[in-house]
Amino acid sequence: MPIQNSDTGEADVVKDEAARRSSMSDRREGFQGWLDGIRATRTGALTLKIVIGVIGAVMIVGGLIMVPFPGPGWLVVFAGLAVLATEFHWAHKVLEFGKRTLHAWTQWYKRQGWTVRIVVLVVTVAAAAVIVYFGLRTLGIDVIALAQRLL
Repeated sequence: MPIQNSDTGEADVVKDEAARRSSMSDRREGFQGWLDGIRATRTGALTLKIVIGVIGAVMIVGGLIMVPFPGPGWLVVFAGLAVLATEFHWAHKVLEFGKRTLHAWTQWYKRQGWTVRIVVLVVTVAAAAVIVYFGLRTLGIDVIALAQRLL
C-alpha cells in the first residue's frame, strides 16, 4: 500500500487501484514514463506544457540572438524546437520542416561545383566578420583602429 500524502488524501490509493484494474498495458519506463505520470492529471499536464513552453521559448529566443554571431545559434534554435515538440504539435511540424529544408539545402550544396562552394564560403566568412566587427563596435572596441596601431 502506498504512503498517503496528507495533501492528496486517498488519491494515491485510488490511482493505484485503477491502474491495477486497467486493461491498458503498463506505463512506459524511464523519462517517457515519468512524463506520462505528470500528464496523467490535468494540473500536471498544464504545468508541464507551461514549463516546456517557457524552456523552449527561452532556448529559441537565445538561439535567434546568437544566429548572427559565429557559434551554435541555429543548433540552439533547433534544440529549442525539439524541446517544444515534446508537448506541442505545431513545434513538431516546424521542426520537421526545418529538417527537410536543411537536408534539401545540404543536398543542393553537395551537387555544386567548387566555384559555388567557394563563393558560399567567402560570403559566409565575410558576413561573420561584419557581424563580429559591428558587435565589437557596439562594445566600444574598434578592431580596425587597433590593427592600424599595431601595424
